[in-house]
This record gives sequence, C-alpha cells and structure tokens, in this order.
Amino acid sequence: MAEVIIYSTTVCPFCIRAKALLSKKKVAFQEINLTEHPDRREEMISRANGRRTVPQIFINGQHVGGCDDLHELEAAGELDQLLAG
Repeated sequence: MAEVIIYSTTVCPFCIRAKALLSKKKVAFQEINLTEHPDRREEMISRANGRRTVPQIFINGQHVGGCDDLHELEAAGELDQLLAG
C-alpha cells in the first residue's frame, strides 16, 4: 500500500473532505496536523513547492496537491493507480 501523508489543520473543511475520501477508500494515511504542530508548516511549504494552503497531500513522496486535486484524480480514475504504487 502507498505511503500517504496529509498536512492539515483541525477545522479545515477541505482537510476533512480529503481525509473522508481516503478513509472511504480504506487508505491508511499519516496526518500532520499543523494546528498541533505549527513548527511543521515550513516543512509543508517547502515540500509543496511554495503552496501554503491545507491540505497538502503526498502519495509515495509525490506531491498531488490539495483536496480538489485529490478528488480530480479520483474522478479521472487515476487515484487508485497512485495508491497501488
């Protein structure tokens, strides 16, 4: 199974939506909550090529973007392929 990391905050509706899609697909993921660990924000920005918004999602080290990007991959039928790798 793929390694999935999601940078999030506690009250972000897009974070909740992205995590719900991953959970629905029964995908285990590591969540880095920036509300609880604000010191990790610079790490996220660096890994996400300057993007500052949450969520930022990585699959097997590849930055896939945010919630909308994740749902677009699912709609295009490409998410399962990424998760299988």
